[in-house]
Amino acid sequence: MTGGSEIFYGGIPVFRGFARLMDPALYAPLPDDWTVGVADIVESTKAIAAQRYKAVNMAGAAVVAAVTNALEGREFPFVFGGDGASLAVAPADLDKAREALAATARWVHEDLDLVLRVALVPMAAIRAAGADVRVARFGPSANLSYAMFSGGGLAYADAAMKRGAFAVDPAPQGTQPDLSGLSCRFEVMPSARGVILSVLVLPAKNADPASFRKVIEDIVVRIEKSPDAGRPVPASGPPLHWPPQGMEYEARARRGGPLALRRATVLAFTLWAYTLMRFNIPVGKFAPKRYLQQVVENSDFRKFDDGLRMILDCTPELAADIEQRLAAAAAQGIVRYGLHEQDAAMMTCFTPSVMRADHVHFIDGARGGYASAATVLKARAA
Repeated sequence: MTGGSEIFYGGIPVFRGFARLMDPALYAPLPDDWTVGVADIVESTKAIAAQRYKAVNMAGAAVVAAVTNALEGREFPFVFGGDGASLAVAPADLDKAREALAATARWVHEDLDLVLRVALVPMAAIRAAGADVRVARFGPSANLSYAMFSGGGLAYADAAMKRGAFAVDPAPQGTQPDLSGLSCRFEVMPSARGVILSVLVLPAKNADPASFRKVIEDIVVRIEKSPDAGRPVPASGPPLHWPPQGMEYEARARRGGPLALRRATVLAFTLWAYTLMRFNIPVGKFAPKRYLQQVVENSDFRKFDDGLRMILDCTPELAADIEQRLAAAAAQGIVRYGLHEQDAAMMTCFTPSVMRADHVHFIDGARGGYASAATVLKARAA
């Protein structure tokens, strides 16, 4: 498997219907010569306490954007985790991915004033430790697919990263990754049902895999069938104002020239884009209404990466029911979980081209999100 990411990942069939995510037949083992990349923000809890939610999410999404651009758009499996991201790359793509990750770590430090920790872990090391990485492709719409991971290998890689193993050092000062297409122009999305619920569910230590699968399927089916829960992105698309809240981050993500000039460029460009979207003005093959529909359909608000992650817009009653079910499973030694309630969700976008339908929109809670749910999980386990 040395011919590029598309050989393995592109050959995995896309499945529809999120309730099927625990079916082991959907997952294919990562080739032995591939490498798993993991990245997260050090002390993200402190950054979130300082209300730097958007900066944390921008850093996590930058990992995906930088590697995608470095690989010139070739498909590779990745998952956005709020305060970081995980991915896997083929041998032929490893050097480019390493350079992109090192540059991103430097950019996050210099432009976002955060510390991005990065590791690249060979599959050989993961399998030698008794874990595995298996990959599936979930299609939330006809436009694109997202990777799902099972086997415990991402959890192993994350733990290795946190103890300093397989580290990727930041690039030299001033190095900037190619973050073309990374933006955060949409406003936060208030809950329509009462609560934006961040959900994180992991298997308990030595949990029976069949029991864990049953709990996850029970939770997902309960949510899928309920009228009291749904996508946190409004059907008409997220709110859009000008100037956008995320203008500063988008300016810092641009390459070249003084920051003041980049700010002015982003200000002018976002005004033009806002005018097109606000008044539904088509330009060439770009149709604002169709783009907004794709934004809604392509929103990445649920996933599986050795554990279930979801950002839901739900009623307080359903949130309480989910917690009750998870508490019962935790008491039986099946799961570890963290939930975090807030009043809104937020979106960070990666749109390499508005002319293509496969733009990606990462969803997190707007007041702590996945990172706060992880903090709750860790506190409960302590």
